[in-house]
Amino acid sequence: MRNFNILKFYLLATSLKNKIRQGSIYWNVEGPRRESVAEHIYDTCMLAISIDSELNLDINLQKVLEMLIIHELEEIVIGDITPFDNITPIQKQELGKKAVYDILSDLYKKDEYISLTDEFNKKETIESIFANLCDKLDFDIQMKLYTDKGLIKLDSNFNSPVFKNKEIQDMIKNGAKTPADIFYQYDVSKYIDYPAFKELLDYAYNTDLSELLKNALNNLK
Repeated sequence: MRNFNILKFYLLATSLKNKIRQGSIYWNVEGPRRESVAEHIYDTCMLAISIDSELNLDINLQKVLEMLIIHELEEIVIGDITPFDNITPIQKQELGKKAVYDILSDLYKKDEYISLTDEFNKKETIESIFANLCDKLDFDIQMKLYTDKGLIKLDSNFNSPVFKNKEIQDMIKNGAKTPADIFYQYDVSKYIDYPAFKELLDYAYNTDLSELLKNALNNLK
């Protein structure tokens, strides 16, 4: 039974390699492939590690990484629900909590892992706040990178559910020219109380990330 539980959980969790991020679909990201949920998990963990290294914020990094991994398990069942899917945050949390419980139910440490999801959703501890900010900022950075690479454009997205949102419609009317402009304006207020994250968002927004990546890779040769 123990080996069955190990493999069952492993196979369920790694099936997220085949779940495409809904944001990539809604924004019609071009290119040969689109980001999976599993890749998003990896990205958020790498972001958390790099921020912890450089900013010395005195957090329990292991706990943060576990939260970033475990809380995404719900998407095995409920998919990648976005703010544009007509599901309230409370409804999403309720669906997600049940999904995570069902996925973890056979594991010996299920209660420990479920509590990490609850902590992440409540956003009351320093680790849960940090994890939530990394989760959000990763998407902002990735969308800036897609914009800099020319993989997403506003004029190819006007039929997306995203553009039914009045706030986004107003941004375009007020001069937003790229998806990166929209993501910055839509999310910047979420970082106001966290200067280190706001500074990182500003730096990413004002930097050609495609060029930064190319130069970084060339410097490794």
